[in-house]
Amino acid sequence: MNKTLLLGYGNADRQDDGVAWHILVAIAKKLGFKPPEEPGEPFNTQRYNLDLMFVLQLFPELAEDLRTYDHVVFIDAHTGEIEKEISALKIDPLYQHSPFTHHLSPQTLLSITQTIYNKYPQGIILSVRGYEFGFERQLSRRTLDLCNQAVSQLWNWLQDDTYVFAHDD
Repeated sequence: MNKTLLLGYGNADRQDDGVAWHILVAIAKKLGFKPPEEPGEPFNTQRYNLDLMFVLQLFPELAEDLRTYDHVVFIDAHTGEIEKEISALKIDPLYQHSPFTHHLSPQTLLSITQTIYNKYPQGIILSVRGYEFGFERQLSRRTLDLCNQAVSQLWNWLQDDTYVFAHDD
């Protein structure tokens, strides 16, 4: 059985930027687990070959975790630079230089994992459109609707490994 990581990232205190947190909480509940109270606390999914993790941003040290998985779904918000409101893209390792020292792309993280450990999980970026980025944890109405759709897509994929995300290739 494949081991999968759902890796959400964003700022849960900045409204729609925290959509990944809301998606992970919904998946945990569907699995019958009590989700953590706060975004910094770990999820507990010990009965499954599935782990859930939420971080503020991606960082190189995550490569050590990624090496143990067959699949990783990177879950994040986007602000309109992506045409579709819910986007699922298969990705490969690719080093991408960033002018921002605090920014690491999922492709670069897979590249780091491949370089250090000579293996990497299959990757998908699941991105949900954010509309409001105020200082609160509640999602905007439009992003909440998209969040529910993304949870359904993700749940279908987790239940049936032959399910393919409606992706943008």
